[in-house]
Amino acid sequence: MPLGLPSRFIRRAGGALLAAALVASCGGGVDSGGTGAPTTAFASGSITGFGSVIVAGVHFDDRTAAVRDADGNTRSRDDLRLGMTVEARGSAIVADADGNDASTATSIVVRSEMVGPVGASDLAARTLTVLGQTIDLAATTVFDDALAGGQAALAVGDVVEVYASVDAATGHYLATRVERKAGVAAFALRGIVANLDVTARAFSIGATRIGYAGVAAPPTLVNGSFVRVALAIVPGAGGVWTATAIGDRTPALDDHGEAKLEGLVSAFTSTAQFSVNGTPVDARAAQFPDGTAGLALGERVEVEGATAAGVLVATRVRLVSDSQDSGREFEVRGAITSLDVVGKTFVVRNVVVSYSGAVDFRAGTALDLALGIEVEARGKLSADGTRLQATRIDFRH
Repeated sequence: MPLGLPSRFIRRAGGALLAAALVASCGGGVDSGGTGAPTTAFASGSITGFGSVIVAGVHFDDRTAAVRDADGNTRSRDDLRLGMTVEARGSAIVADADGNDASTATSIVVRSEMVGPVGASDLAARTLTVLGQTIDLAATTVFDDALAGGQAALAVGDVVEVYASVDAATGHYLATRVERKAGVAAFALRGIVANLDVTARAFSIGATRIGYAGVAAPPTLVNGSFVRVALAIVPGAGGVWTATAIGDRTPALDDHGEAKLEGLVSAFTSTAQFSVNGTPVDARAAQFPDGTAGLALGERVEVEGATAAGVLVATRVRLVSDSQDSGREFEVRGAITSLDVVGKTFVVRNVVVSYSGAVDFRAGTALDLALGIEVEARGKLSADGTRLQATRIDFRH
């Protein structure tokens, strides 16, 4: 390793070189000043904090970003919430004043896995059933703050939007955010195609059978592919749901010199070739700090490298255990926009922060909290998943 260069920069340089080699082997190339990959960044995962929007450990400044949803509708940065799964694109990653990986976002796409009615809720098992799919809820699953009590506030028949990753090993969805929806004109489901019948024009996602007669299907509609389906809100005969539109849900990856991806392994050929959330990964030259023994279908991973020709060329792959994920902290930074000194809560970037427990205050005390004051709060989610339970609050002067 060259002297004086942090390891993260070595990994990024390696990813760019690998991406360049892959593109060159395909007879292509991009204008990037000779590196073979553009000096831009891509990150995919759930939002774990604000100040800048934090995705896969990258702090994206979203002030000038174009924000839209999976259907192409324009959204506002104020629509972004903790736990939403997003794809962020931006400038090259640099270290900010606090030493964080940072980028200026050019676009952020918000993608949920389903919108539909709750069919069942098992509080003991921590599961929901929506559109026939089993939703696993974890200590890191965020519930919208309008759902006081979290899962307990949901009733059968309530329409919810669920942000999640698909566990291809079990067919379950691991939720990162759940929120109640009103005034929904259509349902939606994103998942892995199975039992495709091109004659009857029907396929399954998990236990849900979907008919697509009368709608155009993408050429990528094959067993094992990821699709996003818009559904009529009333199922048809025999409980078969009617598709009103079908789209290829695998992200169309353009070339980026730096890329980070968090999620579950959705296809597995070998430790050198697998997919994460439908995105193909080439890990032939990657480092595996945790080894490769646990890498398998359905396992949670963090991958970094570069993207080229629709593939994430990995320089580093980390396995994330259940205990590591359950211990994940969230953070939020910005001006206090609402304060309840009796309930000991305040709001920053639409995140409700509780300071009712043991909190390590830095450069101030609870008495210094006030509207407009800039703070940074860190901690885990409350028991019901609706707020950030702060363990540390820094006053930023």
